[in-house]
Amino acid sequence: MRDKPLVNRVANSALITLNLENYYPEEAILEFDLKDYLFRGLILREKDFRAALKEHDWTQYQDKNLCIFCSTDAIIPTWAFQLVAIYATPFAKQIVQGDKNTFLTVHYHLALSGLDMTQYADKRIVIKGCSNHPVPASAYTELAKLLQPLAKSIMYGEPCSTVPLYKKPRKK
Repeated sequence: MRDKPLVNRVANSALITLNLENYYPEEAILEFDLKDYLFRGLILREKDFRAALKEHDWTQYQDKNLCIFCSTDAIIPTWAFQLVAIYATPFAKQIVQGDKNTFLTVHYHLALSGLDMTQYADKRIVIKGCSNHPVPASAYTELAKLLQPLAKSIMYGEPCSTVPLYKKPRKK
């Protein structure tokens, strides 16, 4: 048997790998938990809440992402989340009402909706599955939805081991 040189067929293929991890926010994701501003952890007293927000150091959110949520089962009026957002807006890069998972879902939806998908027309796409940062499942779903009308094929996983998701029907 003759020794044949190893050929990396994946590297030589026309596959385009899209890594959602590339869209993970570079800035820190901080949390503002309303529970810390509730009387006995359950009741929002408007006067005390407003006073506490005035005294809060909002500069700590400068150029960072902010999640506004309440980790207790307290009933929080909608305006409370809005008031925190108003105070944070001059400082924070992006503000979302919800926890870190909600933030990432919103962040990825915004990032993907701003992409020019036409560059993937009639291309064979692999949506990379492994990442070092948390990527919400909804981001993979959104990307597949955006690619489907354009791509020749869509696969999930790693280029050496993919799961086929979609193949454009051949024209008759």
